[in-house]
Amino acid sequence: MSNFFIDEPKKHKSFELAGARPHYNPDRPGQVEHIFLDLALDIDQKICEGTCQIRLNPVRSGITQLALDAVNLNIQDVRIGRAKQPFDYDDERLVIHLKQETKVGKAITVAIAYSVNQPQRGLYFVGPEPNYPDKPTQVWTQGEDEDSRFWFPCFDYPGQLATSEIRVRVPKEFLAVSNGELVETSLEENQMIYHWLQKEIHPTYLMTLAVGEFAEIRDEWQGKPVLYYVEKGLEDSARLSMGKTPQMMAFLSEKYGVLYPYPKYAQVCVADFIFGGMENTSTTLLGDRYLLDERAAIDNRWTESLVVHELAHQWFGDLVVIKHWSHAWIKEGMASYSEVMWTEKEYGVDDAAYYRLNEARNYFNEDSNRYRRPVVTNIYRAAIELYDRHIYEKGACIYHMLRAELGEDLFWKAIHTFVQDNAHSTVETIDLLRAIDKATGRNLAFLFDQYVFRGGYPDYKVSYSWDTDSNLAKVTVKQTQADPKKPKHQELFDLKIPIAFGWVKTAGKKPPQVEQQTFTVRVHEAEQSFYLVLPSKPDFVSFDAGNHILKQVMLEYPVPELKTQLQHDPDPLSRINAAAALVKKGGLEAAQALGEALKKDTFWGVRIEVAQQLSKLQLDQALDLLKAGLKDEDARVRRAVVDAIATLKHGNSYKLLKPIAEKGDPSYLVEAAAIRGIGTLAGSGLANKPKEDKVIKLFKSVLKKRAGWNEVIRSGAISGLSQMKTSTDALDLVLEQTVSGTPQPLRLASIRALGAISAGQSPTDLQRILDSLKAISGESFFLTQVAVVSSLGQMETPKAIGILRGLANQTSDNRVERMAEEAIKKVQKKVGSGQAIQSVQEELEQLKKDNQTLKSRLEELEAKAKK
Repeated sequence: MSNFFIDEPKKHKSFELAGARPHYNPDRPGQVEHIFLDLALDIDQKICEGTCQIRLNPVRSGITQLALDAVNLNIQDVRIGRAKQPFDYDDERLVIHLKQETKVGKAITVAIAYSVNQPQRGLYFVGPEPNYPDKPTQVWTQGEDEDSRFWFPCFDYPGQLATSEIRVRVPKEFLAVSNGELVETSLEENQMIYHWLQKEIHPTYLMTLAVGEFAEIRDEWQGKPVLYYVEKGLEDSARLSMGKTPQMMAFLSEKYGVLYPYPKYAQVCVADFIFGGMENTSTTLLGDRYLLDERAAIDNRWTESLVVHELAHQWFGDLVVIKHWSHAWIKEGMASYSEVMWTEKEYGVDDAAYYRLNEARNYFNEDSNRYRRPVVTNIYRAAIELYDRHIYEKGACIYHMLRAELGEDLFWKAIHTFVQDNAHSTVETIDLLRAIDKATGRNLAFLFDQYVFRGGYPDYKVSYSWDTDSNLAKVTVKQTQADPKKPKHQELFDLKIPIAFGWVKTAGKKPPQVEQQTFTVRVHEAEQSFYLVLPSKPDFVSFDAGNHILKQVMLEYPVPELKTQLQHDPDPLSRINAAAALVKKGGLEAAQALGEALKKDTFWGVRIEVAQQLSKLQLDQALDLLKAGLKDEDARVRRAVVDAIATLKHGNSYKLLKPIAEKGDPSYLVEAAAIRGIGTLAGSGLANKPKEDKVIKLFKSVLKKRAGWNEVIRSGAISGLSQMKTSTDALDLVLEQTVSGTPQPLRLASIRALGAISAGQSPTDLQRILDSLKAISGESFFLTQVAVVSSLGQMETPKAIGILRGLANQTSDNRVERMAEEAIKKVQKKVGSGQAIQSVQEELEQLKKDNQTLKSRLEELEAKAKK
């Protein structure tokens, strides 16, 4: 599914870091039946207080204690009925010692009075700050994976399903939105009380609360309210961004075989959200940065994909719940595949195929550059580590392979069976296999064994030749991912792959018609040749016709066949693979074929790929061929062409990009790409590159005057500046935008850019960069910490290691901790072991100095206290 290729078997990094261990759900004392939170919020002081009632039906008699998850809460009182219960609490686990042993069938309700002050996770208070006075005042929750324990005591794992209820007191000017139905509102003095009830069972991590001065936009689907909550003044953006939700609800209800199962569907857009979105039962939270304006909507389907992804979770994840985090691919893979499905429904099969290709590429990149792991594994340090490209994008591709293997009717029959049989219950991967077997009689364990329960995918090298005398096509397939030192069953894939041969019929046909003949072959050895009898020599060959298999492939066909395939293969992914193979052939003939495709291919995705491939041809003609793409009607193609022109670094590239950078483009992204490209050219080794003073003047003007949606254009300028690695003026401009008070998207882009611009800086300027990043690393906002890690991970100085290690040690987020540890390994690899050891020694010396300073300060304070 990709035109990328790895020639030799590669040793992949391990997913399991030091401290990883097997994880299992805890023993279950009983079934949680209902959770009731009765809360009051002090928004100014960032305090939540109230009671948490948990009704538990014991699974066995004789239980004398209950152990709940509760992190950094102030536990005040625990009762069953009126009777106080003794308890122990260590800021992580609340152990309640029951005065009376449990009896099977006799439910108990445990009431816990508690409060939490400025919670570090789970519950987030957002509001105006000295440097961000216009930030809205909001409170919102984020429970996945195991963060609900940070704002109320609970059995915090997905295997427990219960109904829930939240009653919350907030200042009267605020709205409070939660799961389920709003059963009551009341006003007491200056406090508004909202009472929400979720009658359908769901896991703890999907309980939610969002509070703010929201505007409410009302829609409906089959009589059920469909609600959009946004900051006041953004109502138009809400409809532009989320207005297709009712159509999506109808589409997914039909696809999954169950009508949308909850009394309402709300989407709440909040500030500073740490994910793109979160599928809390009946009430999804979305980051407000995904709200579009008219210009952003020109070439941006990200929000549409996010909306359908989170909606799909209402079935996969909320209605059908994973029993353990290790099976998260079931829900995240299907939610990601719903993006493909919706694209197919709304924009056509070619768009869906290209979307799927890019899903696969995201996974390939992680597999190649980060780690390889089975999709299902219970060995990790924190469950959030599992939320990666393996469960999202690879998961989506696995679902598509199931669809291709079963066929349209049987696949959806199996999905209907899975959802209907497991509604309001928990599942593991085996339950999906069982549903497929029940609905279709097919045993697809072979596919799961190869793609779910082990890591990786096949790398194919495919060659073709024709024997005129015998009318035989010879197709040779090599699996190059296999390590000959390992057992075949661990390395080789055993798959049935369709190979299609195509003939282009031009006589009297406008446009030309393509006829194809398809053979299905079993590819299971390291190298196999297939001899296939055909009526005549084919014009082109399509390996994996339809491109349904998750794979990487390199085509070694003759140039004429590749040219014909690029021009006439009906499958856009096959045309893309042909373009990649032509570039490897090189030469003017390949360039001209690509140039023709850039002008004439009917699908925008192919034109994008052709532009990218042209940038790899170091030919003067490539720039001339790309120029035509600057006038493409599709903004996504224009953006790819702009990027390709900058990548070529031709003497005339600047002349082509300068008008777009100065005068703009209807698309934010195209304009940003042109600005970024000029920075790339200015930082290149071109003899006639743009003059630095003129480029700096342009970028200063952009930074001063071109604020806009999500700071896309000004971030393009920052990215361009980061390529000017020897310019102190460029560094000064980037550093200026990293200060607090800079709009958040622009600030984050600037922090990330420090890593790129650090290469080639003088020791003094490099130290300025490190000092800035060290100061910023002390901030607690998740996205800021991620940006710091990204920046430091790009550096080639051992001094970056100390900052990364400090951030890994002080962050409260497991994802940041892991990213920082991975970045440390990258930097160590770049600087070499000798410098890395020196860095550790320097860090130890600094810690000793800091310790001595702290010791001296403590002695001073003790002396003052005695006086």
